[in-house]
Amino acid sequence: MSHRSLYVSHSTVFSGFQKTFEEADYVVLGVPFDVTSTYRTGARFGPYAIREASLNIETYSFRSCIDVENLRIHDLGDLHISTDTEQTLERLAKVIKEILEAGKIPVTIGGEHTVTLGVLKGFGNKASKTAVLSFDAHLDLRDEFMGLKVSHATFMRRLNEQLKLTKILEVGTRAVCKEELDYAKKAGIEFITTQQIINDGAGQALKLLKQKLADVKSVYVSVDMDVLDPAYAPAVQNPEPDGLESHTLLDILCSVCDRRIIGFDVVEIAPNYDTGLSAIHAAKVIFEVLCSIEKARMS
Repeated sequence: MSHRSLYVSHSTVFSGFQKTFEEADYVVLGVPFDVTSTYRTGARFGPYAIREASLNIETYSFRSCIDVENLRIHDLGDLHISTDTEQTLERLAKVIKEILEAGKIPVTIGGEHTVTLGVLKGFGNKASKTAVLSFDAHLDLRDEFMGLKVSHATFMRRLNEQLKLTKILEVGTRAVCKEELDYAKKAGIEFITTQQIINDGAGQALKLLKQKLADVKSVYVSVDMDVLDPAYAPAVQNPEPDGLESHTLLDILCSVCDRRIIGFDVVEIAPNYDTGLSAIHAAKVIFEVLCSIEKARMS
């Protein structure tokens, strides 16, 4: 029996347009997991809310001149999660590995940001040749948080320690502790703050990102929706003021989505904290990233 049939069951179909797994270029996987969440829980409801939003916003992208309706997408459903974090991440890695072996690009919907660790473990040896580009208000580089070594506040440090990635770049940073800054400097993890982007403009941030990614062969993109200002995405687990505007995020994000993108995730939506706005922004991010990747693949 395959891991995807063993650990996954169906929910609402993302975008409403479904190809078979065999036909698909992009495979959507929900991970309704928020066991290590600290301030506000509820990201386990994120995958369903984002799927629901995806059925109710238009699918054409003026940024890429591509319609999501025309993409070959298969929604695999939701991972069967466990209250044991390591077991959930192990199941996730197995399903991601299977998606990759079938030649598909995985699109993961969280859930808390810890799921990114499980996704990248699924890449196996490919991870060491990959740069992670994370859009997030937080660095998530603590050694431990509230007694946990693996959580949504520590997972990026575990990624760096365990997978020996080519590079980690974080964008939209504005909420850190000194321990994280010290570790980032020591480990060579670079970040671009929200303040830099606001002061210098999205164009300058994009130019800097492209320079830093110039020699990288493959890129994995992770979007924690708290990178946006809470005015745009209030329903996240750890909202931080003074964030990015939605068009700024999309301007940067879509411009870096070229043929090197091997997968991406969108995480940390906790839909019970608003009336649907945050999930709509998350669905829009996924639509635009998919269309940008498709455009790059076509060129």
